[in-house]
Amino acid sequence: MPRFYCPTPLNTGQQLDLPAGAARHIQVLRMQPGDTVTLFNGDGGEFEATIERMGRSDVGVTIGAYSPVEREARRAVHLAIGMPANERMDWLVEKATELGVASIQPLMTERTVLRLSGERAEKKVVHWQSVAIAACEQCGGNRVPVIHDIMGFATWIKAQSSNETGLTLLLSLQPGTADLHDATSASSQANGPITFLAGPEGGLSLTEEETALTCRYTPVTLGVRVLRAETAALAALAALLVQ
Repeated sequence: MPRFYCPTPLNTGQQLDLPAGAARHIQVLRMQPGDTVTLFNGDGGEFEATIERMGRSDVGVTIGAYSPVEREARRAVHLAIGMPANERMDWLVEKATELGVASIQPLMTERTVLRLSGERAEKKVVHWQSVAIAACEQCGGNRVPVIHDIMGFATWIKAQSSNETGLTLLLSLQPGTADLHDATSASSQANGPITFLAGPEGGLSLTEEETALTCRYTPVTLGVRVLRAETAALAALAALLVQ
């Protein structure tokens, strides 16, 4: 059954005009009155809805039964990532959402190639949020991860030093770093939230790593292979979200 994100309060018996994107999708699928779809608003659970009216550019539905189904990870994992170049950030947001990430913080670090500010940055964040919504529609997730506004590393880490809760991990390229699995298994915060910090291509600079260490981030490694920035972040998420 097609699934659509509908960012509004939903209640059984309510009649509703679907958002423009969902309406266009239903038109493309050539669905008809009487057909059913699934709606979710990000607050958890989902609703069955029946198409009642098909206009030229709008679709009206009646909301039916609510299902409290949840397909989220057992623990919240938040990804802070030095933005990879080109369109790889789009791919990262999509796949991280499919894996079940709770939020993504795009960062500009010393080695970040993608530099965004002002209106361009705002448009990118809106775009990435739409990528996350589409990924939730596809994968069955009923809680859309938040894509935070782009921040510089120094500004972000300063704020985290006083606000951070749960386990905080830093992907490090330095020799002698503990394995990700060993570090999380040894943690006393076995079921709490995790913030995972990773750099862009080339990783974080030595100065940035040292700053993160002073903010109580635990350095971890993913093994001996050298992974692309987006691959490394997703590999870490996959390992953390299945524990």
